[in-house]
Amino acid sequence: MGDFLMGIWSYFASNILTQPAYLIGFIVLLGYVLLKRPIHECIAGFLKATVGYFILTVGSGGLVNNFRPILVGLKERFNLDAMVTDPYFGQNAVDAGLMETFGRTFGDVMILLLIAFIMNILLVRFQKYTKLRAVFTTGNVQVQQAATAFWIFLFCFPEFGRIEVLIAMGLVLGCYWAVGSNLTVDITQDLTEGAGFAIAHQQMFGVYLFAKLSEWMKKRDEKKGKAKNESKKLEDIELPGFLSMFNENMVATSLLMLFFFGIILLVLGQDYLIQAEFMQEGQSFLFYIMTTSLNFAVYLAILQLGVRTFVDELTQSFQGISNTILPGAVPGIDVAATFGFGSPNAVTIGFLFGSLGQFLMIGLLILMKSPTIVIAGFIPLFFDNAVIAVFANNRGGVKAACLFPFLSGIIQVGGSALFASWIGLSKYGGYLGMFDWATVWPGFAIIMKILGVVGIAVVVVVLLVIPQLQYRKNPDGYFLIVDDYEAYQEKFSK
Repeated sequence: MGDFLMGIWSYFASNILTQPAYLIGFIVLLGYVLLKRPIHECIAGFLKATVGYFILTVGSGGLVNNFRPILVGLKERFNLDAMVTDPYFGQNAVDAGLMETFGRTFGDVMILLLIAFIMNILLVRFQKYTKLRAVFTTGNVQVQQAATAFWIFLFCFPEFGRIEVLIAMGLVLGCYWAVGSNLTVDITQDLTEGAGFAIAHQQMFGVYLFAKLSEWMKKRDEKKGKAKNESKKLEDIELPGFLSMFNENMVATSLLMLFFFGIILLVLGQDYLIQAEFMQEGQSFLFYIMTTSLNFAVYLAILQLGVRTFVDELTQSFQGISNTILPGAVPGIDVAATFGFGSPNAVTIGFLFGSLGQFLMIGLLILMKSPTIVIAGFIPLFFDNAVIAVFANNRGGVKAACLFPFLSGIIQVGGSALFASWIGLSKYGGYLGMFDWATVWPGFAIIMKILGVVGIAVVVVVLLVIPQLQYRKNPDGYFLIVDDYEAYQEKFSK
């Protein structure tokens, strides 16, 4: 019986739970069924949401693959023996080192994921007491985080048996998913004007932190009596003369990426790119640079199309789930869904300034002869810093959209280098490396390593106190912003 149930779980986990496109599609299907929509509308909603998410993954995957020659080139061209900060490199590092370091197998990671996911759902189901509103549904991210969290927990508690590790870690990870995605509910509703979702990714605490710092920066500037145009958002700026070409998002992205990629590819050199088989013999170096750069704008446009395709379906259908199974809940989805809202240029600005911060910190690590040198992976480089810029721009304007991705880039590299070296993952070549995992999770690890079992309770209590504080700040609007955004706007807009 146990093997049969594990087989069902393995099939569900492999084909639905860890495949966000199908998970989102089935959530939409279930939502429409609960809303008692005609069967053809249910099927159409499922297909539209699933295809929309696939379009999003084509865009995000294209961005990652397009940047790969640069990352590989920087590592190989200059003979850097370095750790790559990237969720997939991090997952592979855990897989490679678990048996050697702790005598455990990667198979337990999927059981951990199940326990944490159930914990997340239960916390939202009892939101009357927990004040939690978001269900983490980004399956590929859940696998990456479960793998890294499993390593962290084994590092803190190597003496724990299999059952103790899985239950205790499932408790902590489930609370992190529920609390982290819940933190982003209000700011995402504000950004999307009530689209009805939250962020479920790798930088939830970071996004919330920088959104609040952006608000503070804007209020400080207003108190100082600064001119209104100093807190303008990116979309409000109209550049004059020949600079007006930057008013068009696709043109601005193409030109900025041409400059950014062009410099790095010129440094790598045509000979290396041919030798590494990124370029073909006889291919024009100029047009290789142009194609690599302009494809960034292409894949970004594809990603944004995918967002528009599935978000509307998800928003409408999730009402069926929130009205019946999980009252007052919203789905936590991939951070890329926010790129279809706010200023399109914020995505590019966040990537560029985050890159500057990361490259500055990498240079400092080399100068300081750090035992761990970091190669910046594209996923933290782009997805963390782009979304921080989107929210920072929405809540604080241009200055916040430039400053906070830059600071995030510095923190990502510095925090990851220190933490991955401490817990022993750096020697396996990779670490997850995104904002929360360079800040929040190192904090958890320090608490648990120092306090032992008591540290687990401390981490869980600290996490569960956060939504209580959020609720107490605005008890009248806390659930209303999810249940009826228009009513919330009428009641609380100033």
